[in-house]
Amino acid sequence: MGIISRQLPVTYNHMKTKLAAWLLVGLLATAGLARAQADTNADANVDTNELAQLAQLDSILKSLKYRDGTITLRDGLATLNLPPEFRYLGPDDAETVLVKLWHNPPSDQKPLGLLIPAGMTPLSSNAWVVTIDYSEGGYVKDTDASKINYDDLLKKMQKSVAAQNKERAAQGYPTFSLVGWAAPPHYDAATHKLYWAKDLKVDGADEDTLNYSIRMLGRKGVLELDAIAALDQFQEIDKKTPQILSMVDFNEGSRYADFDPKVDKVATYGLATLVAGGALAVAAKAGLLKVIWVAILAAKKFVIIGVLAVVAFFRKLFNRNAKSPN
Repeated sequence: MGIISRQLPVTYNHMKTKLAAWLLVGLLATAGLARAQADTNADANVDTNELAQLAQLDSILKSLKYRDGTITLRDGLATLNLPPEFRYLGPDDAETVLVKLWHNPPSDQKPLGLLIPAGMTPLSSNAWVVTIDYSEGGYVKDTDASKINYDDLLKKMQKSVAAQNKERAAQGYPTFSLVGWAAPPHYDAATHKLYWAKDLKVDGADEDTLNYSIRMLGRKGVLELDAIAALDQFQEIDKKTPQILSMVDFNEGSRYADFDPKVDKVATYGLATLVAGGALAVAAKAGLLKVIWVAILAAKKFVIIGVLAVVAFFRKLFNRNAKSPN
C-alpha cells in the first residue's frame, strides 16, 4: 500500500462549530433566554445541508462494528490477537473509514481491516489507525538486508515523489513532498519483520504527516501494516510498535519458514522495493501496491463539541451582548 491519509470533509470544522451553536439554542430556549436565542439563531445561520452531512457522519460512525479478542485474517492466512488497548474493524468497515470518512479514493481491493486504539473513533481529534493489507507477490528474499543504503534510497524516493506531483495535481489530488525518515528502516532477520517511518509534507497542511510502515514477510507474500497519524504522534506510535508487531503473524503453512522453493514463487523485488513503496514499487510489483494520494488535516485542527465549545460560545455571546446598546 502507498500513502494513505486522514482527511475529514472540507466543511467539517465549520459544520461542527455551527452545530455546537445550534445545540445551544435549545439549551437557551429551555432557560427562557429569548434574546440570547435570537442572537444565537442569527449568528449560527445553521445550514440544513450541513446538518444532514453531520447526521450522515454520525450514522456511519454508529454503523461500524468493532471487534476484539482473536481475529482470523484472510481465511486463515494470519491471526490477530488483540490486547485490550486495541480494537479491530473488518474489511468493509475499514473501507468505509478510509473512503467515506477520510475521503481517500476507493482502492481496487479492500484492506484486511484496521486497528484503532480503544476509546477512539475514526473522527476523534487524536485518532490514529493501522491499516492491514496483504500483497501476494511471492516470497521476498531478504539477502539484500545488510546491503541497502537507505540514504541513497531516500533520495530516489524523493525524486520519484516530486516527479509524480504533476500527475497527482492533474487528477485533483494534493501534492506533497517526502521530507525524510521519521525513523530509518530496520529489519529483524529473526522474525522477518521490517519497519520504518516517513515524514511527509502535504501542500497546504499546517502539520507534517506520519506514515509508519510495518512489513511482515511470509511464504507467498507480505502483510502490510501502515499507521496513519499526525507527525507529532510519532513517539506514541513508535512506543506501540513492539506491541503491534507481536499481535499479528502468519499462521502455520503461510510463514516465511514454510517456503518451498520447489513449488513457491519468488518475488522479483527485495526489501528495498518494499521500503520504497508507492514511490518505486508500482512498476516492480505490477500494480500489486495500491497508491492513494490524499492530504491529511492536522488533528489539532479538529473541533470538538463539548465543554470547550460551550465555554467559547458563551464567551463570544456575552462579549457581543456587552458591546451592544440596550
